[in-house]
Amino acid sequence: MGKSLNDISLVARVVAFGDKRAFDALVKKYQSSVRSFFMGHTLGDAQLSDDLAQETFIKAYVNIGRFRNLSGFSTWLFRIAYRVLLDDVRARKRLDSVDADAVKIAAGGADGGMRMDIYRCMRMLRAEERTCITLQLVEGQSLEDIAEITGIPVGTVKSHLSRGKAKLALYLKENGYG
Repeated sequence: MGKSLNDISLVARVVAFGDKRAFDALVKKYQSSVRSFFMGHTLGDAQLSDDLAQETFIKAYVNIGRFRNLSGFSTWLFRIAYRVLLDDVRARKRLDSVDADAVKIAAGGADGGMRMDIYRCMRMLRAEERTCITLQLVEGQSLEDIAEITGIPVGTVKSHLSRGKAKLALYLKENGYG
């Protein structure tokens, strides 16, 4: 309750007083989660993920007066992020192709091989499965919140999660990740 109450008070300060510090607090609280959401969809393209996250927060700021507290602020914010993602996919047709820079990024670091395998596996998932998997496993969103964010019925979200997890498990098992 404290988390959402704090979000509500920050939103109220932004709406009522134009308090940019209050919005900055919301950005700081959620920027890592929003960026992480995009990283899963852009197959590790940090620059694109940052751009999409920035666009999400700009849209959230411009439309914050429309937040009605019918769901949590994070659900409302991820709904905006999801729409930004869909707009980007339509504009770039990027979701179905692996960018060479994303592969280089995924290959970097000590656990680069595993990250690259995860990005490859995520690429094999259907877009809806990838979205549901990312929102649940990476962002910790509930089934109901995922349904609200994506506009997909809860039963369909469960199906996407089940199929996506099965594909992930099979791919990782076939590639030596017990």
